[in-house]
Amino acid sequence: PIIRHTNSPDAVWTRRPDHDIHDYDKIDLVSRTEAKGCVAALIKLPPKKAGFPYHYHTINEECFFILSGQGLLRTPEGAQEVAAGDSLFFPTGETGAHKLTNISETEPLLYLDFDTFHYPEVCFYPDTQKVGIFGENMRQIYYTKDQTKISLSVKGATFMLKALFARSE
Repeated sequence: PIIRHTNSPDAVWTRRPDHDIHDYDKIDLVSRTEAKGCVAALIKLPPKKAGFPYHYHTINEECFFILSGQGLLRTPEGAQEVAAGDSLFFPTGETGAHKLTNISETEPLLYLDFDTFHYPEVCFYPDTQKVGIFGENMRQIYYTKDQTKISLSVKGATFMLKALFARSE
């Protein structure tokens, strides 16, 4: 078994590096190196920040449980406020698109993030017209505005991805 003492003064929070707009601290509860099909993390969003841009996954599902704070959840159905005690599930595909933003001026938003975990993963970022392709020791971002198809070879398999965005003219 794996036991993480997240309330301990020795608990190690890691910060998302190299990004001005999106920011978070996290403790891996179950990391990618410890499990075969799932991951779990405790995520803390600073005031007025989102952890990630609006996106959706094609392979992995996500589930959040809000522990404290208030957020604004954007989905294809629109935006709605979420708070402590709310459970959020994001299926794969466009219907699972989401962005969670902390709406407090002063308090962090704290939530548990439970996800399935399978490679290769392909994420679409509709607002910025990007596609992220992630695998073991692989992280690639493509700008779709200049492409209609992306070819990817992972572990001997070739995937053809049609960009789901209109070309910018």
